[in-house]
Amino acid sequence: MMNWISKNNILVVGLGLMGGSVAKGLRRLGFHIEAIDKRQSAIDYAVENGIIDKGYAYPDETAIRKADVMIFALYPEVFKEWVAEQQHLFKYGLLITDVTGVKNCIVYDIQAMLRDDVEYIPAHPMAGREVYGVENADDGIFRGANFIVAPTEKNTPEGIEWCKGLGKILGFRKISVLTPAEHDRMIGFVSQLTHVIAVSLMTCNDNTHLVDYTGDSFRDLTRIASINEDMWSELFLLNKEYLLQHMDSFIREMSQFRDLLAADDREGLKDKMRLSTERHSYFLAKK
Repeated sequence: MMNWISKNNILVVGLGLMGGSVAKGLRRLGFHIEAIDKRQSAIDYAVENGIIDKGYAYPDETAIRKADVMIFALYPEVFKEWVAEQQHLFKYGLLITDVTGVKNCIVYDIQAMLRDDVEYIPAHPMAGREVYGVENADDGIFRGANFIVAPTEKNTPEGIEWCKGLGKILGFRKISVLTPAEHDRMIGFVSQLTHVIAVSLMTCNDNTHLVDYTGDSFRDLTRIASINEDMWSELFLLNKEYLLQHMDSFIREMSQFRDLLAADDREGLKDKMRLSTERHSYFLAKK
């Protein structure tokens, strides 16, 4: 595995929850962490709270030139624009990775535009919280979580192992390798569809008067309903093909469940519930 110690100067671009949590975890491990974020308040908070060593509210040339590693935590389209505009400053042999929630629509574009002496290894930490901003950064969210590496034929075996090493040192439980397309199909179901369902539960009727009566089931199902509309609308649209397939499948399943209920088909309902319990047991076993 490529030596992480020799890649000590790390630049995090984008200091939201994920960028801040990665920075916090790596700095705790002894790496020198600098960051760029357009919000000066985010930079100030991160420095004052020991999340980063130094930061900039603009693309600082010196910080970019000296970075051995860049970790991007930007919206997909901004990520592509940033690389296109700044890559002339990148150090020879720079390694790039990211935390972006979609891959197919950005990975190939970025790899095509990058200089041959720079390698971008796509990654996606499968962790998060229902809050935003570096003020809520917490590298504890990585421990026990899953980490996806999504390389292409342009990636080297050494680069892929280096990226897997990032997941290991941050404390992720399982590290998997998928193609960008496999990643996007998977994420469309386990993350994007679940956010669609949570939002739909909150918007299908005006349920604000129920706040004093809800129990754990409603709270659990809607935990992710407080949503960053700018980020998630972009992610949904960029992964539209796979997300629509999963939504259509879910709608069909809901229609079948409704028909069983309307027909007073107790055994049919119980069959669905038994299948649900069986499949859910696999997730319980992974805890």
